[in-house]
Amino acid sequence: MNGKGFFICIEGLDGAGKTTQAKILVKSLKAKGYDAIYTAEPTRGQIGRFIKKYCLHGEKRLSSVVEALLFAADRFEHVEKEILPALASGKIVVSDRYVYSSIAYQGAAGLSLDWIRLVNKHAVKPDLTIFIDVEPEIVIQRLKPKKSLMENIETQRRVREVYLKLVESGELCRVDGNKSEKAVADEILSISLNYLSKGV
Repeated sequence: MNGKGFFICIEGLDGAGKTTQAKILVKSLKAKGYDAIYTAEPTRGQIGRFIKKYCLHGEKRLSSVVEALLFAADRFEHVEKEILPALASGKIVVSDRYVYSSIAYQGAAGLSLDWIRLVNKHAVKPDLTIFIDVEPEIVIQRLKPKKSLMENIETQRRVREVYLKLVESGELCRVDGNKSEKAVADEILSISLNYLSKGV
């Protein structure tokens, strides 16, 4: 690891299994002797808590510009307070959602992807980003009755389209999320170890 650390992000639609898989990956990496930690967005900080209450579970969806700026602000704190210090100490950081969530969700709402990238200029580039791909129809069935404002079929379809374009451009590595939990976990671990061995 050379004290450089390694940054892995897990992306996907709501209900795709990101949190479960990110935590399994951390556990599997630790079992192999790596110093790995789990983190997530929105964070547990003040801005992250505000996002959860007012953006995801408010009365109605906020403007996509406000959403993007709030997520970018929360991400700035996340990068400065958690991600960079962990990477500097040589840890593997596994983040459950990151900048690609903003590109996909606010991009699907009509915002310019270039503008979203611009307000997230501070976001350190991940060494590996995995997109767990599950059809919107399936994730909607998986979600609990108390859904967030973005957990509807139309939004999830548009979000998936943006994610798949990011896969096509080579920014994300697609994993078929329709397989069993273990099969998905095994594939994510295999990809991660491959990247780690190359020090990509």
